[in-house]
Amino acid sequence: MIGCKPSRTPVETSAKLTATGPPVADPTLYRSLAGALQYLTFTRPDISYAFQQICLFMHDPHEAHFSALRRIIRYVQGTLDLGLQLFASSTTSLVAYYDTDWAGCPTTHRSTSEYCVFMGNNLLSWSSKRQL
Repeated sequence: MIGCKPSRTPVETSAKLTATGPPVADPTLYRSLAGALQYLTFTRPDISYAFQQICLFMHDPHEAHFSALRRIIRYVQGTLDLGLQLFASSTTSLVAYYDTDWAGCPTTHRSTSEYCVFMGNNLLSWSSKRQL
């Protein structure tokens, strides 16, 4: 896929993946590519949602799922300069930050909470969630 046209987004926003359509000819290739993308999600959180969607169909992948997987790869190819950088650090301290905005949305009054965890200067984990 070196010469493929890059995608502007990792997932098609108008379509939802379902368990219909023709099955993938080589499910092992699908699982292998998805497994390789799993490691990339550590430094590319922008593909986490799209990756999670294709993983829902690991047991029985169809051609639509394989197309979604190829779209993620095309997106990554076009955005190689993006991602979290991990550097050697003389500091090994573990620092976490947490923030909550109680009922901060003026229309729905839902709360939002976020956290991030650093080891030295490197971001290890982060999350941002809105209350349902």
